[in-house]
Amino acid sequence: MKIDFDKYTGSLVPAIVQDSNTRKVLMLGFMNEEAFERTMSSGLVTFFSRSRNRLWVKGETSGNHLTVREILKDCDSDTLLIKATPSGPVCHTGSDTCFGEKNSRDDFLFELEATINERKTDPVEGSYTSELFRRGINKIAQKVGEEAVELIIEAKDSDKNAFQEEAADLLYHFLVLLSAKDTGLQEVITRLEERHAEGTLRRRERDE
Repeated sequence: MKIDFDKYTGSLVPAIVQDSNTRKVLMLGFMNEEAFERTMSSGLVTFFSRSRNRLWVKGETSGNHLTVREILKDCDSDTLLIKATPSGPVCHTGSDTCFGEKNSRDDFLFELEATINERKTDPVEGSYTSELFRRGINKIAQKVGEEAVELIIEAKDSDKNAFQEEAADLLYHFLVLLSAKDTGLQEVITRLEERHAEGTLRRRERDE
């Protein structure tokens, strides 16, 4: 990856860090060529500190490192977008991000997925979700089947509220099943996106 480090004073380029999962912007730092190479080789985001005049690994004091998932450069090759996974709050104030935002997905389904995953790894007494995981994959799959049948039955009637309730039940149990199979909702969405893209390509081929 060729980066233009000579464009700005001090041979530094801005590096925007984005959470690879939530897509929230976490912080902005600066990198010189050495910091960039250290980031690439170590897999941990490393900046050049202008105030301390040295390299610093994000989290070297707090332990809240940023693990690199992907690095992109902009169209002028003078700004970096780093997609990373944080191991804790990013801002020195203790906030999730340096912009005061909570580092979570805006989509409620991903928030619900995170709660379901917590119930799997840290069971809670009296939690229906934890109980489903305790009873195993067969029970979870059975519940998905039952909820699907109930949704189909409601689809044949005119009670919209009942239909929506059954749809919510099915979606919830589907997320539990995904978690039980160690599959993330984003992975399923990615498959759909790939199919959509492939369909678009096939349509273009036919048009040609």
